[in-house]
Amino acid sequence: MKLFICLFSNIQIMPTEKVEVMVEGGKATAAPPLGPALGPLGVPMQKVIEEINRKTKDLAGMKVPVTVIADTVTKAFEIKVGSPPAAALIKKELGIEKGSSEAGKVRAGDLSEEQVKRVASAKFGSAEDRFVSQVKGTARSMGITVGEGKLSEDERKAAEEAHKKAAEDAAAAEAAAAAPAEGEAKEGEATEGEEAKEEGAEENKEESEEEKKE
Repeated sequence: MKLFICLFSNIQIMPTEKVEVMVEGGKATAAPPLGPALGPLGVPMQKVIEEINRKTKDLAGMKVPVTVIADTVTKAFEIKVGSPPAAALIKKELGIEKGSSEAGKVRAGDLSEEQVKRVASAKFGSAEDRFVSQVKGTARSMGITVGEGKLSEDERKAAEEAHKKAAEDAAAAEAAAAAPAEGEAKEGEATEGEEAKEEGAEENKEESEEEKKE
C-alpha cells in the first residue's frame, strides 16, 4: 500500500491549455484571433500555423473550427480540426456564395443524391441515412433542392433579384433603426427652443412689472 502511494505521488500531470478558434481553411495566420490566443502559451507559433494550414488545406474557402491543445511546460502541441457547418459544405459543393433569401419560393441550387452523401461524409464521417436526412434538411432551409435538376436562367435571375432585395431590406432596416436617434435629437433641439421662448417671455414680464413700479 505504501509503495502504491509512493508511485502515485511521483506521477506528474502536465498542465495543458486549450485554444478554440475559427480559421479559414489553409489560410491561418498569426493575426487575431489565433495569434493573440497562442502568444501567452509560448508554443512555436509558426509551426502551429503551418500545421493548421496543412490539416485544413482541403477546406479552402470555408471557416473551420480548430482546437490547439498546448502543454505549457514542454511547449508541445496538438491540433484538432473540426468539421465546417453543413451549410458551408453545401455551398462549396455547389460553388455558390449564398443560399436563397426566399427559401421555399426561390431556389438557390440543386444537389444530386451523390453530392448529399459527400457532404454527409465530410460533415459526419458517414453517409448513413440519418446524416443524409440532416444534410437534406439544411439544404432545404437554404432554398436548395435535391434531385430536381439545375437552375434555369429564369431561376438564376430570380435568385439574384431575391438577394438584391434582401440586401436593400437590410439596409432600410438599419436606416430605420438609426432614425429614432436622429428624431430624438431634433426633438431635443425643439425643446431647447421652447425653453428659450419661455425664458424670453419671463424676462419681458419682469421688465413690464418694473416699468409699472416706476
